[in-house]
Amino acid sequence: MSYYNTKSRAENWLLPPFDKETVKEVKQMLESDPDELNESFHKDLEFGTGGMRGIMGVGTNKINKYTLGKNTQGLSNYLKRIFRGQEPKVVIAYDCRNNSRELAQVVADVFSANEIKVFLFSELRPTPELSFAVKYLDCQCGIVLTASHNPPEYNGFKVYWQDGGQLVPPQDSEIVEEINSLEYADVDYKAKKEYIEIIDTIVDEAFANASVENGSFNTPTEAKDDLSIVFTSLHGTSITMVPKVLEKAGYSNIHIVKEQEQPDGNFPTVKSPNPEEPEALAMALRLAEEKQADIVIGTDPDCDRLGIAVRDLRGKMVLLNGNQAMLVMTWFLLEQWKKEDRITGKEFVGSTIVSTPLLKVIVEDYGVEYKEGLTGFKWIAKMIKDHDDLKFIGGGEESFGFMVGDFVRDKDAVTATLLACEIAAQMKADGSSFYQKLMEIYQKYGLYREDLVSMVKKGIDGAAQIKNIMVNLRENPLKEIIGEKVVLIEDYEASMAYKSSGLSGNEEELFGAGEPLDIPRSDVLIYYTENGTKVAARPSGTEPKIKFYISVNTQLDSIEEYETVNAELMDKVQKIKSELNLA
Repeated sequence: MSYYNTKSRAENWLLPPFDKETVKEVKQMLESDPDELNESFHKDLEFGTGGMRGIMGVGTNKINKYTLGKNTQGLSNYLKRIFRGQEPKVVIAYDCRNNSRELAQVVADVFSANEIKVFLFSELRPTPELSFAVKYLDCQCGIVLTASHNPPEYNGFKVYWQDGGQLVPPQDSEIVEEINSLEYADVDYKAKKEYIEIIDTIVDEAFANASVENGSFNTPTEAKDDLSIVFTSLHGTSITMVPKVLEKAGYSNIHIVKEQEQPDGNFPTVKSPNPEEPEALAMALRLAEEKQADIVIGTDPDCDRLGIAVRDLRGKMVLLNGNQAMLVMTWFLLEQWKKEDRITGKEFVGSTIVSTPLLKVIVEDYGVEYKEGLTGFKWIAKMIKDHDDLKFIGGGEESFGFMVGDFVRDKDAVTATLLACEIAAQMKADGSSFYQKLMEIYQKYGLYREDLVSMVKKGIDGAAQIKNIMVNLRENPLKEIIGEKVVLIEDYEASMAYKSSGLSGNEEELFGAGEPLDIPRSDVLIYYTENGTKVAARPSGTEPKIKFYISVNTQLDSIEEYETVNAELMDKVQKIKSELNLA
């Protein structure tokens, strides 16, 4: 968009309904800050993988009362049209981020102004509790104000539908169309207080009870007492629920990182409140050594992701990646279902196209169906809805998310934390460990090593660079990766899979005409080689990043060989990074 078009969009914000403070900031940008003006107004903030998320501030490309107000007005119009003749109900939660409480109130006010019943949590709550509350309160929709693990300047607006899962087609595009048809002046902010009901302990207790019911697996009391747990909420919402659920389930030996216990949207003790990053759990790991803990668990600000550290075979505390944690948790669930004779062939486990291929191998070995979707738990929630003839056991993705059963329809760090502790307690009581079980899985099914490279590309130029990278990968497809022949390319934007024909020449001759993929379109490209190497490229839907997911594998003959074989795979990953200029 040209500067003049951006300037015209900004000038619209100098008129009603925008308040004096907003007008003042826009004038300042118009007069002296063209770069910020362009960043704030060059486009409308869009829905991505996890809803609408962005930097807080003034402008159409920022999170503020007006962009969220317009979204809420469009959603109100849609709810009243789709549920005509009914009285739509919405439940709203918010996390610890700066301005989340105020923005949640704005959203509640707009819904109430449109005579839509609102249940508003009295204080911050975990995102999985919001997902649970949608069904528990029989609502048509749910909203949570959160930016998950993003930096402090971010906030966001996640929308859930009546099944408790996030928006998926066709509702997402229909709602966006409704929002885009509105002007900012169309938003009604005049709250009708009689439509707003404050909620707290009733939903809290129901959610905690459901978490304990779904995340407990007959662990003996003495095993629970013997497990030493270190937990950190990373200044987020999990402090309101995780300790409570662990205690309700019978765990008493819990050490909380006090410096990170208080909810704080500035996240003062970490560079990033993301349990995917080792630095975020540094304080928890130090406490673990002090207390000689068996397991460390940290959650992100809205408590949908969890990071896990356990002791390796030499007693050293090591961080597991999301794939590793997911493998052990899925194995454990499958093993429990098998022991209880509950596997009938009408069950499934869900994951994503960028997660470890090893999960599929394990799941199918238990005679259970494995289903795969795009990145984001909204697609796993959609699997549950689309396959109501099958029983959902659990599911996860590489980005540190896991879901136990279907009582929550989003990744749930509350119940997953309890599940991880159940595994650790039972393994320790049996003379094994969480880590030992991971090694046994690798020995039985193969050692898979995954790595993730996130390239940050901020601003308008960054978005163009990300687009060019994906265009180049499609127009000039890789034929080999570190000497391994590419045998399959899955292009989810084209919704086609191209198998190698073994011929040389142009792309069509080399990879054939292609076959349709039975997954919705998305800007993702995945290469597979003859040796089982997998490389995926995907622009993030919520951050200014392009992500590359690398998976390599080999056989592991004995656990004693793990370090040597793992080092060889890590070296192979580094060679792939170097060849693709990702190092």
